[in-house]
Amino acid sequence: MHMDIRRIQYPFTELHSVPPDGQVIAIGDFDGVHLGHREVISRAIERARSLGVPAAIMTFDPHPREVLGKAQYSRILTPIDEKMRLFAELGVDQVYIVHFTPELARVSPEDYYKNMLYPLKPRVIVVGFDFTFGHRGQGTAETLAKLAKAGESIEVIAPHNMDGEKISSTLIREQLHLGRLERVKSLLGRHYRIQGKVVKGEGRGRKIGYPTANLEPLDRYVIPRQGVYAVRVYLDGETLKGVMNIGIKPTFHEDEEQPPTLEVHILDRNEDLYGRTLEIEFAAYLRPEMKFSSVEMLIEQIAKDAQRAKQILA
Repeated sequence: MHMDIRRIQYPFTELHSVPPDGQVIAIGDFDGVHLGHREVISRAIERARSLGVPAAIMTFDPHPREVLGKAQYSRILTPIDEKMRLFAELGVDQVYIVHFTPELARVSPEDYYKNMLYPLKPRVIVVGFDFTFGHRGQGTAETLAKLAKAGESIEVIAPHNMDGEKISSTLIREQLHLGRLERVKSLLGRHYRIQGKVVKGEGRGRKIGYPTANLEPLDRYVIPRQGVYAVRVYLDGETLKGVMNIGIKPTFHEDEEQPPTLEVHILDRNEDLYGRTLEIEFAAYLRPEMKFSSVEMLIEQIAKDAQRAKQILA
């Protein structure tokens, strides 16, 4: 099934392109497309199928938090392209990506509804329990219900709890910062992944017999806790096994201030990947980054890490 993606801005004026019988729209930022988000989206798809109309998602780019200057949250779990891939896998028919701007942030809930939602002919609008919209997030699901015209209904999906905690992008970020990958996987419904391009590193890995690809993330991903990970590496349709180190390489550097580097050693392969794009899937956290008193001890530890990674990824 082909999913149509349209970038739109406020106010929405391309009325000729709206499905004549309307559509069901799920609205949200959906960063992470985690299990809580999936409930909102599946409910929208279910309602759309029963009404015989397309299932649509309205989401935002850039992330509203980035535009509103909340820098500590500007790191994301799923960049827009990955989000689209996940939406398509779920069976969504249409995505409207709203260009989020400081001007849009100032629009009142009433105007947002009138000029952005109503023109899309929503038959049903599905949102999460904590949904807000319009200036300073003054609009809520209740506001939507008041504004809804005849023939439209609003559905609010209750929080999705796991082990007594509500699933949220914030919780997933915290778990990544703690290196708790099992928990992250259970909240996301899949392993966490990031994409990056291989850039020139210091070339030290090759000298000690463990060549590594130095990865520069393609987006402002949430970077997991510093340490060593067992990872799967996706390269041009191939799935390879690897060990990734996220950190500052304390054996070689005194400077604590530098940003962490991401280096991946692909097991049983030795080729130059410079300039290639890799997708890294975090399978398990092996250990924190350590400072070794000699390079020999570091090499010995890397061999142990590689062995453990092989067992985990087998």
